[in-house]
Amino acid sequence: MSASPKLPPFDPGDPLGIDDELAAEDLAVRDTMRSWAADRVLPYVAEWYEAGELPGIRELTRELGALGALGMSLEGYGCAGASAVQYGLACLELEAVDSGVRSLVSVQGSLAMYAIHRFGSEEQKQRWLPRMAAGEVIGCFGLTEPDHGSDPAGMRTFAKRDAGGDWVLTGRKMWITNGSIAGVAVVWAQTDEGIRGFLVPTDSRGFSAPEIKHKWSLRASVTSELVLDEVRLPADAVLPEVTGLRGPLSCLSHARYGIIWGSMGAARTCFETAVEYAKSRVQFGKPIGGFQLTQAKLADMALELHKGILLAHHLGRRVDAGRLRPEQVSFGKLNNVREAVEICRTARTILGANGISLEYPVMRHATNLESVLTYEGTVEMHQLVLGKALTGLDAFR
Repeated sequence: MSASPKLPPFDPGDPLGIDDELAAEDLAVRDTMRSWAADRVLPYVAEWYEAGELPGIRELTRELGALGALGMSLEGYGCAGASAVQYGLACLELEAVDSGVRSLVSVQGSLAMYAIHRFGSEEQKQRWLPRMAAGEVIGCFGLTEPDHGSDPAGMRTFAKRDAGGDWVLTGRKMWITNGSIAGVAVVWAQTDEGIRGFLVPTDSRGFSAPEIKHKWSLRASVTSELVLDEVRLPADAVLPEVTGLRGPLSCLSHARYGIIWGSMGAARTCFETAVEYAKSRVQFGKPIGGFQLTQAKLADMALELHKGILLAHHLGRRVDAGRLRPEQVSFGKLNNVREAVEICRTARTILGANGISLEYPVMRHATNLESVLTYEGTVEMHQLVLGKALTGLDAFR
């Protein structure tokens, strides 16, 4: 009888051996992004969060462009053409330092650039995508309105055709990441033909983007309102390849995929912080990690963290195979963000009072995830998407 193969040692950082499924190129992308984030963001992000600002954002965006992180999974026009798994790994590493940085990349690449890449004319692609991929132009995505979030079909922003062929846009968009620093806004509006997407240069007359202040979440991120006061655009400003909600919803599906990975980055940081704290914090004569209740918490956190990462990998492979359905995106976003929130909250209990201090990353990630839980589809919306898929019955209305 042949001898049993020698098992590799147990790796607490990768208990399921998921890294064994990654190619060398995947690991290189992950390690590059992890190194950049550790060097350029991690030492400063607590200070940025406390101040409620993201200084040097344009420089950071250009650096991300040089790394190929903007529009990372898109082909051509200066984009990296990376696999979906590689893009997901990048999102995980970025959100491991802060959700705001991952949001910057996600909105740039998975919303604004993706909309142009998929639905734009060749002229629009040539005009905007190479500069956006390089981080020279920042984009934003205007769908949500003050009175319409989960029901985008009710949007009030309207674009009408002028006698000369121009479009005139009027309306407001709300909670727009990158809005006040963007060079181009992808704005969705009602028209007599249905919902259409428009490329709005932010120096257009009648366009303004006041920054939203007094946030308790995503503080190291630029969030704005978009105001369109009879903004006049040429006829070719409209995205020609789509009409209706299919356009913005497909963009959201692409962005939600990155959230599935990114949320696990925030969860990983909080979990690792809790483990290290539990090993060093002494109470009743020994490290609190030696108590059964603390170990039970850590075990449960590890289960949900690595199941979530495994789910992200599975969905990433489905993207690369062209087999990912929108319902599966809802499955991933609903599960992973919800579990990430719980992991962060549990980590906070292990750190005790220190858990609320910015000297540790736990509360910062926990508050950021409260936004991630809501944006690009609330818990309730994703539950209804899955409920409809499971029953065949539409409970949205």
